[in-house]
Amino acid sequence: MPTIELNMIVKNGAAAGLARCLTSVAPFIDRILIGDTGSTDATPDIVREFDAEFLHLPWENDFARARNRVLAHRRCDWILVLDADEMLDQDAPHQIRALLEDPTFFAYDNWRWNYMRDSHTRLGSQSPRVNPFVLEESRAFPAYVPSLTTRLFRSHPGIDYEGCVHETVTKRLAALGLRSGHADFIVHHFGHAEDPQSARLRKNDLYQSLSQKKVSSDPRDPQALFELGLGELEHLRHPAAALSLFEQACVLSPGYAVAWLFAGVCLVRMGNAPEALRRLARAAELGLRNSVFWQTLGDARFYTGRYAEARAAYTAATHQGEAAPLSLAKLGASEVHLSLTNQGLRRIESAIASDPGFPELYDILAAAALLAGDLRLAAQTNQTRMRLGNTTEFHTRLTALLHAQTAAPAPAR
Repeated sequence: MPTIELNMIVKNGAAAGLARCLTSVAPFIDRILIGDTGSTDATPDIVREFDAEFLHLPWENDFARARNRVLAHRRCDWILVLDADEMLDQDAPHQIRALLEDPTFFAYDNWRWNYMRDSHTRLGSQSPRVNPFVLEESRAFPAYVPSLTTRLFRSHPGIDYEGCVHETVTKRLAALGLRSGHADFIVHHFGHAEDPQSARLRKNDLYQSLSQKKVSSDPRDPQALFELGLGELEHLRHPAAALSLFEQACVLSPGYAVAWLFAGVCLVRMGNAPEALRRLARAAELGLRNSVFWQTLGDARFYTGRYAEARAAYTAATHQGEAAPLSLAKLGASEVHLSLTNQGLRRIESAIASDPGFPELYDILAAAALLAGDLRLAAQTNQTRMRLGNTTEFHTRLTALLHAQTAAPAPAR
């Protein structure tokens, strides 16, 4: 039987769920090797409980370098890579052991389910999906976002990690001409759902600084430019800076569909819907029509007053299996503009019922109710929205307008 080892890097993994992770793999793993980059919590005690081998590593602002330092000590036939905030489910051991018997593959790609504490947070180019609760530990979280990763590969001397952040072995596999397959096992990731907000922000800051380092080392790497652009767009909220990076990636790699898509996302956020539609058309020509594409296309069409086309795009987004109530609410708003008033308002209210803490949904309902002439619903919705906080001058003016409208005497008949 081929042997397999768990190969990890960790820092302060106790709170992240290191014991949960190791419990999920201990029954079928031949060796556990953990490289610690400076823990000050109970991580060493947890490692000892599982009879794992423990290496002290310097942290050099480079995730690939840290992982490769641990890989240098590998001894088994196959390597499985997990992080402290991840785990496997009960089906994974059988699935993984079966894969090791095939002599034709050197690595396997698998799905990573990134659990979310809400149903509207996107991750990269993927939208959230409804959590089917295949794992009891995930029951508190309504949605997950899938991402493809490579976590199982042979202990081959040429296979190591590249990239100081968002590190991967896929480039090395391709350079060596080593064949990869697809695996059915799932890595369940809890970091986005369980991290305190302050910890998540610190991680995002670190990833962004390392992404900048990655681009500085190779300014002509389209993937590195795209990763830096995502951070500018989603973490720092700088769509103009992100657009420049995405368009550089498009120039360097004209077939890079996801870069064209996110150039369109930036332009929508910047209020330039006509240019956004041109970028989205290019992404579609390259075959990219996922839920993020349809959502963005719906937004661009909505902002240009093409409500029937916007409705079709939002409908397509909901048919992609996503869980985001925002698409449902925008679909309802399109229907209100098309005089499908009752249907549209019910749809927006349904979106709010599924995620009552998401402020933007109330903005959409208040605007739609105002458009439909239902001042009572608009006023009630806006009052609820004001109680959620993080309001702007728009909400204050809307409150004043609705107060004036609802307080005015009825016109004489």
